[in-house]
Amino acid sequence: MAVTLSAGNSFKWLRETIGSLGIRLDYPEMTALASKEEPGCEGLIFLPFLNGERTPHLDPFATGAYVGLTSRHTAAHMFRAVMEGVVFSLLDGLDIMRSMGVPIEQVRAIGGGGKSELWCQMQADIFGCEVVNLEVEEGPAYGAALLAMAADQDADGFSTISENCVRVKSARFPNEKNARRYQDYYAVYRNLYASLKDDMHSLTNLASL
Repeated sequence: MAVTLSAGNSFKWLRETIGSLGIRLDYPEMTALASKEEPGCEGLIFLPFLNGERTPHLDPFATGAYVGLTSRHTAAHMFRAVMEGVVFSLLDGLDIMRSMGVPIEQVRAIGGGGKSELWCQMQADIFGCEVVNLEVEEGPAYGAALLAMAADQDADGFSTISENCVRVKSARFPNEKNARRYQDYYAVYRNLYASLKDDMHSLTNLASL
């Protein structure tokens, strides 16, 4: 299991932060603005470590950051950078699984982020695989219920229940051009934690004084 501590919460944090200034935007409006910018946000990367981070860093003192911010960047760039940064963080977890020889051909997106067409397409582009939404939006609890049903049947029970109860509603596939671009940005993203780790910890310590 891989965990990003501030995934959808990063987008919520940004919405509430600008909301405190009297700028009221809902998530679809933020996403619509983000969709107008190009992948990579013209050199802007967001580190979604707003509450520390688990996978892969296991670091409660990691902090979030915008890196590459310039005067040409707009709020739309900042919205998109948060969305991309969250998916880069999720890719950290997938890369660990892939390094262990786990084949990943499809990712199933559920929850708040799974309802965003833009965010799901970002996942397909950044993960480099198919990303699907299911007809049933509930994830862990529904899966546990299906396993309980399968345990009460014969050896083929799980496959039968899975085929009957888990249906794909929509699917997205990687855009090759965007996928290549994101590989370059992800390489920078991966380096940023190591480069900033000591300073992150210093700032965390200073904040507690």
